[in-house]
Parts: sequence; C-alpha cells; structure tokens
Amino acid sequence: MESKTPSSGYILALDLGTTGNRAFVFNNAGQIVGQAYKELTQYYPQPGWLEHDPEEIWQDTCWVMQNAIANAEIAPSDIVALGLTVQRETCLIWDKTTGKPLHKAIVWQDRRTAPLCNQLQAEGYAAEIYDRTGLVIDAYFSATKLRWLLENVADFDLNNVLAGTIDTWVLWKLTGCKVHATDHSNASRTMLMNLKTCTWDETLLEILQIPAQILPQIQPSLGKFGVTDKTLLGVEIPITAILGDQQAALFGHGCDRPGLMKCTYGTGSFLVAHTGAEIVRSQNQLISTLAWTQTQDNGNLKIGYALEGSMFTSGACIQWLRDGIKLIKTAAETETMANQVSDNGGVYFVPAFSGLGAPHWDMNARGAFFGITASVQPQHLVRAVLEAIAYQVVEVVQAINACSPTPMKRLIVDGGACENNFLMQFQADVLGIPVERPKMRDTTVQGVAFAAGLAAGFWDRYTTLVNQRQIDRIFEPEPARNNALANFSTWQKAVQRSLAWVD
Repeated sequence: MESKTPSSGYILALDLGTTGNRAFVFNNAGQIVGQAYKELTQYYPQPGWLEHDPEEIWQDTCWVMQNAIANAEIAPSDIVALGLTVQRETCLIWDKTTGKPLHKAIVWQDRRTAPLCNQLQAEGYAAEIYDRTGLVIDAYFSATKLRWLLENVADFDLNNVLAGTIDTWVLWKLTGCKVHATDHSNASRTMLMNLKTCTWDETLLEILQIPAQILPQIQPSLGKFGVTDKTLLGVEIPITAILGDQQAALFGHGCDRPGLMKCTYGTGSFLVAHTGAEIVRSQNQLISTLAWTQTQDNGNLKIGYALEGSMFTSGACIQWLRDGIKLIKTAAETETMANQVSDNGGVYFVPAFSGLGAPHWDMNARGAFFGITASVQPQHLVRAVLEAIAYQVVEVVQAINACSPTPMKRLIVDGGACENNFLMQFQADVLGIPVERPKMRDTTVQGVAFAAGLAAGFWDRYTTLVNQRQIDRIFEPEPARNNALANFSTWQKAVQRSLAWVD
C-alpha cells in the first residue's frame, strides 16, 4: 500500500457486539464520517443457553465494512488502518482446512457450563485459578465453553481444529485464513491466560484439558496483526489494534491510569477501573484483568492492568420490558414512565436473568420482582428495573473503593442505557459522585479507532485525542439522595433472597 499523509487517510473500526455488528469510519479529526450496523440473530437452544452463528458474524462484518466505507464516500485505499473490538468471552472452534465452524459460538451470557464450574470449585481450584488468571470460576469465561465444545462436537480431527474468541475468528477470516491470533485483553478473559506472564498457562490447559495447539498466538493489543485479504475490499489494510469491548471503551474515555474508571451500560453493565502497571486484587470478588498492552520502543511489553465488575443483565432488562413482557414499545419510554411516579412504590427488581455477576458470582440466582402490592402500576415496575441497574453499579463501586488507595471521584459512562437521563441522575444520586456522559456515545468503537490510529502512526498523541472529547452532560448528585441510599439497602435484601434460586 502506498504511504499516506495522516490528513488524507481514515481509520476503519469494527465493533462486533452481542446484539449486532457495526463498522465506523473515522477521519483525522477523530470524527465519524461513515457507519453501518446489522442486528445479530440470537439463538436460545435451551433455557440459559445462548449461541451466535459465526458465519453470520463474518458475513455481517463484510456487509458493515462495505456499507460504512460507501456511506463515508471514500475509497478503501483511503483507509490507513483497521481496529477491531469484540464482545468478550464468546468463543468457538472451527476446521482450519474448510474454514467452517464446528458448532455455533457459545456466547458470554450462556450458562450451560455451570455444572463444570461447580465441579472445579468442588475440586478446590478456585484459589489457584484466581491467582493465575485474576478471574473467578464462572461459566461467563471462555475456558469451560471451549471444554464443552471439545466434548460435545462429534467427528472432528483435533489436529485440524482452531479455537478462539470472536476477535480471533474474524481476524482469521479478515486475513484470508492466514493469522490465528488474539490480543492480551481478550486472552485475559478466557480463564486460560496467566495474568503475570501474559501467556497461556500450562497448568490451566491441563486442568481443563484444552490442547495448546488449538489456541491463538497472544499479541500486544496495539500492534501489527497482519493485513486484510485483498479480495475483501480490493486493497490490503493493516490491522493494528484488537481490544475487548470494555477495554476499548476504557481506552476511548482516556482512562489510562489509576483512579480513572468507566461504566458501559450495554446488554450488561461493565465497570472497569485502570490500576496501572500493577495487578490489584480485590477481596470482594471483583476480577483483576488486563486493560491493554503495547510494545515499547525498547521492545519490552508495556502492560496496563484493571479491576472489573461485570454485571450480566443491564440493558437486557430494558429489552425484556419491551420484547419479553411488552410493557413498553421503545427503550426511551422507560425514562418518561419512571418520572411519572415519585418513587418505586415499594417494588424492587433483581436483574439476574443469567445469574448474578460481580460481586456475587452466583450462577444459580434468578431475576425477581419483590414488594408487589395491588397498588403497583407499570411505571413502578419500570422504575424498579432502572433503579436496579444503578444499584448493581453501586455494589461494584463500593467493592473498588474497598481495595483502591484512591476512592472513586467520578464515573464516566457510555452504552445505550446511558441515554436515559432518569437512570444517570439516579446513578449520581446513589453514588454521591458526578456522572460524566460524553457526546460521543460509541466510546467502544472510538477507543479501538484511537488505538488502531495511534499504532499505525496516523495520530501521534493519545492525550490530544482524549482532550478533544466533548462532554454532553455531567449529572451532579442531588440533595434528596438519602432516599435512594435508604432504598439501596432494601434492594440488597431482595438480592439476598434471589441467590441460589436454582438447585
């Protein structure tokens, strides 16, 4: 590819999420000039199981790339680099000769491997797995999903199998089936990568009986992953950044040092706090994970660590209000309805559709409404759902403050549900700190675009990019926040009653 002056080029960023796949084109000013989106089919073969079709993900990736470029009215040859961010933990295995998936991808929310996780707990592996990976034993992570696939897919030659998370699958396809790799941020979510050495952990591979040869090579998050196959867009485009979606959002918000944190309100809520070059351990079941890595000028690997609280059900509750019980027609209605009542009417909601994540990690908890009386209106139910999304975040912030030398001073937010002004104001009230909402809501894709552009030399200063971010609104805690705090302890009582619901 001919070299370009930065001002003449563009960055293509792919965001392959749980509910859909998106492509964005960014110009040198860091602005979006073209985009495309395609919703992704969700497959529910059994209660608690969720799958995606890897072929559909790949076909949609091609479609959104082509349409975003067309919408930007540029030529593919104008693109300097490509960045890729994906839903984490979702994984699959495929035949490296035919290129065909051997089974649908098992999604991060899928709970089918809970029995295997319980078995690992019973066998006493919890402390060792936490020490090696920073993670708790849970069906959320990829390792037990891969074990399930290897045990349940019939008739395959292990020497011909490749495995990986969605980034690995799409990278393999983008590069014309040449590059089988992942980055440290995605690898840290598999429950197979050693957090200290940043390599696949032989002990864990042995415990889970996963052959090392099927796993991708782990590379720095910002760096060279290969080039796109020329048949896709007519040119070879360097792929220079891969990040898990929450790490991409952290990067996009400029949270690159201790004391800075963000919460993404997507299908689930994910609160991530940067902890610098050190691994910080939590006594409250938060996970220690990787923020991102890059190779320094001296050739050494620069590692940024993070603490994370993963809350599995967040925006998914609002989707359930709309599609499941049809209480609303659009997500936006929840704000209006919540404001139509002065309080929650004594109703509390526990959002445990697929168990509870941090800080409970209870795969057997289930969702519930508590406190329903004959006077309860639909508005109270809706308000209770929004309040529960905020209360989950409070639990995680309290856990982070308990192990962090600097208490959290500000929460930076993104994701679909952060559009809801009632929810964001309630979040500020119940946390007692300001909640900052940037104008650019798609921080995940902005983050990976920044990373790809910086790695490719398209931009030279991360701080300049971060400082250009425009703030939409800062929600300050209101004086009447004591009610919200009092209700938080009642909500915690509701959570306790929903734990271990399923035997």
